[in-house]
Amino acid sequence: MAVRVLRLVLPSGTAVFKIGTTIQTAGIHTSSVRNLRYGWWAYALGERTTPRFKENSKIISIDGNLASGKGALAQNLAEKLGMLYMPEPDTHYLDKMTAEKAPLPTAFNGNCSLEKFYRDPKAADGNSYRLQAWMYLVRLLQWSDAMEHLLTTGQGVVLERSPYSDMVFVEAMFKQGYIRKQCVDHYNEIKGISICEFLPPHLVIYVDMPAEEVQKKLKASGKDVPLPYLKSIEDAYKKTYLPKISENAELLAYDATQAQDIERIAEDIEDLKFEKGPWVEQDDVTLHYMRMLVEDKMRVADLTLVPNFLPEVTIGAHEYDAGYYAFKSLPGKKYAAGYNADIGDKNIWLK
Repeated sequence: MAVRVLRLVLPSGTAVFKIGTTIQTAGIHTSSVRNLRYGWWAYALGERTTPRFKENSKIISIDGNLASGKGALAQNLAEKLGMLYMPEPDTHYLDKMTAEKAPLPTAFNGNCSLEKFYRDPKAADGNSYRLQAWMYLVRLLQWSDAMEHLLTTGQGVVLERSPYSDMVFVEAMFKQGYIRKQCVDHYNEIKGISICEFLPPHLVIYVDMPAEEVQKKLKASGKDVPLPYLKSIEDAYKKTYLPKISENAELLAYDATQAQDIERIAEDIEDLKFEKGPWVEQDDVTLHYMRMLVEDKMRVADLTLVPNFLPEVTIGAHEYDAGYYAFKSLPGKKYAAGYNADIGDKNIWLK
């Protein structure tokens, strides 16, 4: 699963995002305030982060059950507040980060399948936990992209879910018997050593839709998701995640009808004081170190690796070696970007 992440130096993540406003048209690596890669010299020569922060320089996570209307709310709210909208990542998020012309095979994207999870959540090959472990990684990468965008441009970001709320799926999977206790322990260890390196959302907005209504919407779209699983997700949100995240972030909750009233939600956000959580303790020094972390995607990915054996996600040396050379045999993957004649790169000897 980690073969591709370990071997790649990730380029611009611009293609991953949809811009929710016309005031910010550049990507996180190409904005006017960041023509060159940020580093120690930039900080030493006087570049600071806090001067570019404005009223809406915030990260907002929109949370809720499946098909609860999170996407529409996130996109509309981003447009209303002049923020960047980042849609929820899928298993091919890494393909978008590396600007692939077509999605690469699942063998290079976590070796997992969301469709198989819904079809056979108790698959003996461990697909369910492999999917969850991979999704935590891509959520963490997206979170680093969101933080990088905020720290680099000052423009706020609205996302659908986050690595902080990702645990609701682990809790629901375990409760329904889809994954083993060892998988939960593995997940908690990885999350424990990685999420602590980042800052939580400034604001979490929870869209509350009963599991029964969620199932009806899913069935109408052709997806058959068991009601007990949807109820377990709802319970995990209300009993575990929301009480915990409210300690370090502002929290607003709306039912599905209220979530369509963007004007009201914008007014509620304007009334918040944002006086809780670690963000209020940050200064230019701490934000400098945070910016150094979130722009280094290899370092971010490395945070999710632990030397523990777990059949669902662990591969042997021979399998790793085979996967590595299979990836290198793909068009344009033998050498670094710009140095592959097989896809038409020119003037290689001058680079």
